[in-house]
Amino acid sequence: MTIAIEHSLKFVTEFDENHPTAKQFLALSELDQIQLLESVLHKFIVPALEPALDKVNEHGTYAILKVVK
Repeated sequence: MTIAIEHSLKFVTEFDENHPTAKQFLALSELDQIQLLESVLHKFIVPALEPALDKVNEHGTYAILKVVK
């Protein structure tokens, strides 16, 4: 039997509110902002983390660390 425990690691993205692209982003709804940022994190950060997760989990006998979308 496997039990999953979800962690609460958070990321923060800081925007220069004077930059034209940032202005476009900040004009989106908060829900759209969050969905877009999470999508980008998942697309670009998770692949970079996978080798580190593999190393952490290499000798895992009682717990395995995974990324959840």
